[in-house]
Amino acid sequence: MPNIRPSALRALLHVSKPRSGSFIWPLLLPQFVGGLLVSGSVVAAGFGLQNQNGAGTGYAYAGAAAMAEDASTIYFNPAGMTHLSAHHHVSGALSVLVRSLRFSDTGSNPLMGIYPLGNSGGQGGGVAAIPAAYWTMPVTSRLRIGLGLSPTFGNATKWNDSFIGRYQGTFSDITAINFNPSLAWQVNGALSLGLGLNVVRFDADLRTMSPATALLPVRADIETRMTGSDIGFGYNLGAMIQLTPATRIGATYRSAVDLKVEGHLKAPGSDIPTFVSVELPATASLALSHWISERWQLLGDLTWTGWNGIQALTAGSRTSGTILVNERLAFRNSIRAGLGAQYRFSEAVRLRTGVAYDRSPVRNREDRTVRLPDADRIWLAFGFNCRLTEHTSIDTGYAYVFIGSASIDRATADDPLLQKVHGRFDSSAHIFSVQLNHRF
Repeated sequence: MPNIRPSALRALLHVSKPRSGSFIWPLLLPQFVGGLLVSGSVVAAGFGLQNQNGAGTGYAYAGAAAMAEDASTIYFNPAGMTHLSAHHHVSGALSVLVRSLRFSDTGSNPLMGIYPLGNSGGQGGGVAAIPAAYWTMPVTSRLRIGLGLSPTFGNATKWNDSFIGRYQGTFSDITAINFNPSLAWQVNGALSLGLGLNVVRFDADLRTMSPATALLPVRADIETRMTGSDIGFGYNLGAMIQLTPATRIGATYRSAVDLKVEGHLKAPGSDIPTFVSVELPATASLALSHWISERWQLLGDLTWTGWNGIQALTAGSRTSGTILVNERLAFRNSIRAGLGAQYRFSEAVRLRTGVAYDRSPVRNREDRTVRLPDADRIWLAFGFNCRLTEHTSIDTGYAYVFIGSASIDRATADDPLLQKVHGRFDSSAHIFSVQLNHRF
């Protein structure tokens, strides 16, 4: 529950003569700033982005940490660079996400019982593009270096300004771009190790509507906007073990990244310098690749994400140091499991398919927000790789993401006497991916 200062509670009920920028600050901050941590993604549970290359879409990223077929192994397992041929390898990918997100009201009440209830918010999803680029080269016969650039976290969700949940959020746009220099060392014929540095640029643009209570009895809303950014650092580790010529195991760990996002909370006549502490979660994955015949390859993985580092959100003023909000979020750790296959149709063409189950870190309707209509999801994917020339190949993939209906029963500003948003989110996503690989 947010700890709201008594002075803020008095401001909440203020109805005297109009003044510039008068609105409900405690109503705004818990929901609006909260979007920095809980903006959802359609491709992975929570707000992670699974699509770090184009090839993996075709097999739902099952066993990605054991694949090592192109330069994008830098992200999934840097040790895999030693399994590429002794050339420069370059991969560029683009994934296009087409997301449907709709809200159905099942009993929300108007704010304070006097403001208009509003509507279902329209289409909260949309179309987004996720690019990624990788390069690797040999230094010696055993040592490889590489560089990756991709967005590892992010989301864009937009409801209209008359949305029933507009006082909890209308617009969320966050991005975390990861710059990932890496190296790999082949210890012996069976074991390779990898290490990477993560330099993360985080940006957020979050908006909400807030009632101008000083204008009562006129019932009017104003838009408030918070922007912020920071740069954080982390690391990732990887290992690959070639158990037999047909069987390979990959294991990876990517550290958490701690950020202090500084920015401004703006509304007409008001500008408050703010800070929000954000932790991008750690992940660990264990993956398997096994050729069961000369044509069929079996892929599988189990990936853990440490969401429980996000238990509460603290937002404060950079000028006074006053803690404005202390809100419980109650994220839980999650598991993703994938199973896929690759079929060598010919020397030039490989066909792929895969399924995956991704558990959401949001487990109940009281913790779910309009910025994170998150739920467990299932992937169904198809794709192929085609060798165009001796040095160039292309990957394409398509995935349909089934996202379960997610109910919400959340009090605005954690005060059910103000308003409760009670309803259901229905969501799904189509993902189209392409990737070009070249070696020289």
